[in-house]
Amino acid sequence: MTTPLAGTVALVTGASSGIGAATARALVAEGAAVALLARRAERLDGLRAEIEAAGGTAVATPADVTDPDQVAAAVVTTVETLGRLDTLVNNAGLLRMGAAAEAPVKDWDDLVSVNVNGVLYATRMALPHLIAAAADSPRGVADIVTISSTGGRVARPNTAVYSLTKFGVNAFSEGIRQELIGKRVRVGLVEPGTVHTEIAEHLSSEARAAQEKTTAGMVKLRPEDIADAVVYMVTRDRRVAVNEMLVRAAEQTW
Repeated sequence: MTTPLAGTVALVTGASSGIGAATARALVAEGAAVALLARRAERLDGLRAEIEAAGGTAVATPADVTDPDQVAAAVVTTVETLGRLDTLVNNAGLLRMGAAAEAPVKDWDDLVSVNVNGVLYATRMALPHLIAAAADSPRGVADIVTISSTGGRVARPNTAVYSLTKFGVNAFSEGIRQELIGKRVRVGLVEPGTVHTEIAEHLSSEARAAQEKTTAGMVKLRPEDIADAVVYMVTRDRRVAVNEMLVRAAEQTW
């Protein structure tokens, strides 16, 4: 049986853990070859080896999404090694929490660098290849999927700048969606609620305690739940564009 993404190539940012790693595995299961982009090269090598051992195709492309030259090089490596680029998953993300009157400005800069510039750089470098792939693919379509957040729909105290970044990439996605309609590149957003990943481990102890209090008793989403949403989007027939999916933990109130 032919898998839906057979013969296609996907690039996943933030692929070293969590949602990115789960998404890479899920895309491979649907027949895609994957390029794995993140800063932690050893993690990427481990995931690449796991995918290859299971019979899939993967290439590690270590890069920092905040550096446009590194992102450009990773996209070039993807296309030169795997032959094309049909799907981009903008997953790399950063969470910082704190009151605006007390927050270090560097935290704000880091949020914008990863959550906004990282999406812009990867999208810009990938777009010519995605447009070309859509034109010659038997599926007749290519995809950009950006992992946003419920924070891109509802702003809450202590995450104002995080929400700013997610509202921003939502607007960017809608703008380029309209630009790309005639070029058969679909643009989608997946907006996860609370997911059990490493992202909260990088918070300050105070912010982590506040986050744990907010989510106490909640059964959090798993990375695989978000990977399922991505796969659903990119495996639709070319006539179907699923442009937005909100995926909350069942007990989440915001």
